[in-house]
Amino acid sequence: MSGQALLPVEVGAAHRLGQQHRQAWSVPTRTDQLEACRQFKRPRHSVTPAVLNAAISAAATLTAPQQVSSRAHLPGAEELRLRPEGDESQLPAFDPSQGKVHLAVVGAGPSGLSVAERVAAAGFKVCIIDPAPLAPWTNNYGVWKDEFDAMGLEDCLSTVWQQAHVFLDSTAGGKKVLKRPYGRVDRPRLKKQLLARCIKHGVTFHKGVVNGAEHGEGVSSVQCEDGTAVRSSIVLDATGHTRQLIQFGKGKKFDPGFQGAYGITAKVESHPFDVDSMLFMDWRDDHTTASPAMHDSNHKLPTFLYVMPFSKDRIFLEETSLVARPAVDFPELKKRLDARMAHYGIKVTEVEDEEYCLIPMGGVLPEVPQRILGNGGSAGMVHPSTGYMVARTLGGAPTLADAIVEQLYKPTDKASSTRTEPGPQNEQEASEMAATIWNEAIWPVERLRQRIFFNFGMEVLLKLNLQDTRQFFAAFFDLSDHHWQGFLSARLTFPQLIGFGLALFVNSSNRARANLLAKGTPGLIGVFFSLIKTVGK
Repeated sequence: MSGQALLPVEVGAAHRLGQQHRQAWSVPTRTDQLEACRQFKRPRHSVTPAVLNAAISAAATLTAPQQVSSRAHLPGAEELRLRPEGDESQLPAFDPSQGKVHLAVVGAGPSGLSVAERVAAAGFKVCIIDPAPLAPWTNNYGVWKDEFDAMGLEDCLSTVWQQAHVFLDSTAGGKKVLKRPYGRVDRPRLKKQLLARCIKHGVTFHKGVVNGAEHGEGVSSVQCEDGTAVRSSIVLDATGHTRQLIQFGKGKKFDPGFQGAYGITAKVESHPFDVDSMLFMDWRDDHTTASPAMHDSNHKLPTFLYVMPFSKDRIFLEETSLVARPAVDFPELKKRLDARMAHYGIKVTEVEDEEYCLIPMGGVLPEVPQRILGNGGSAGMVHPSTGYMVARTLGGAPTLADAIVEQLYKPTDKASSTRTEPGPQNEQEASEMAATIWNEAIWPVERLRQRIFFNFGMEVLLKLNLQDTRQFFAAFFDLSDHHWQGFLSARLTFPQLIGFGLALFVNSSNRARANLLAKGTPGLIGVFFSLIKTVGK
């Protein structure tokens, strides 16, 4: 699945992208912040209108928001393109001679851009470092429409299906209809909107590869391969799963599950799928009957089909391993997808693009606290049970950005302070600021407890064969909308997750309950000890 639900969304270091709020993209309006901002911010428009317009043009013209309905297509969405060879010289360039910035963001993915623009909107100097800031985001992102609506990003969906469906098996009762609109993210438009917001608020850009970071006297220095050093009060690693700067605990075993997928966007002679509904999961295995070896391997390590039908002759298909340890390899995923297409009589006339996706899920978290901040994949924010991250990362960006803003203001708020420049003045202040942001905005106790539950769910899913998986999702999608939607979108609090678990157990068949007890009980001991560690934080 590509994008955001039980979907793989990233290839390698690509960013996959909680709680979402309509005000997520509004500019902070607290009087004290704005007044302080006026006192020490740089001249707001050293970025001239001409440069601003040129930079936005380099990212292509933005299309005005439009209402989407049914399986709607936004006019012109497919024509908007960002280019890997885009002219970054038209972006406002970072100038080392201007001194340190308040926030250096490494990575120009959704995670980095969304935090950068909000911190800059509060009047702080922000620099984004990326090898190719205008490079397109290549992978397909799928999201539940209500999540993007809540963030005011509904115009960044190129296609919306009013419902999704799930096939558990080929029996008459094997189909589940999900009355929750689902959308395909218009990646060019989303990136252009985020870039335009960054440029509007004075964010500067440096095209370069980061080698590392050094810290001293309350300042971090991000070192680039070209010799440039970006000095900053705070540094955010938004490089996804490459985690260029984030430190993980030495001696801790990194043993995640992996979500893997192989998919294609293709033109076809025809296909059997309803173009007014997207196929969220297809666990049917009729396509394996001609190959006993594939049938057996699929039973032990099940994969499902995920489909976005755009028209009768254009479609995105993806074979997905929800979670496995070790990962199901790409040749196997491709072989299973080819078998499905042959079984459904799908003849491809043109492959527009291929998608390879491998996402680590669960595993150890970064060392907390540490001087470098993380967000998205670099902070381990992938939903361990589903692979979701896009909406959560975008939805959580305002919380992280506001925490950064609050900490930058904090030293100037001290009654005894006479400084007018925000940010830490020594290592102790810098470390305290980073610790507060990690513990209050990135991994607060509630999120840690939630992740413990999700990790438990992932460990159970790792033990399920095809039949067990079908029984699990039969019970899962029969739960109330509050429970299954809240679980997929990481909206449930820890007490609500306990209620979710009990409801799932009660809703399961006798065989499924016995299976959950046998395969889940050992993990509950680990859950208990992990929860104990969060007490008092």
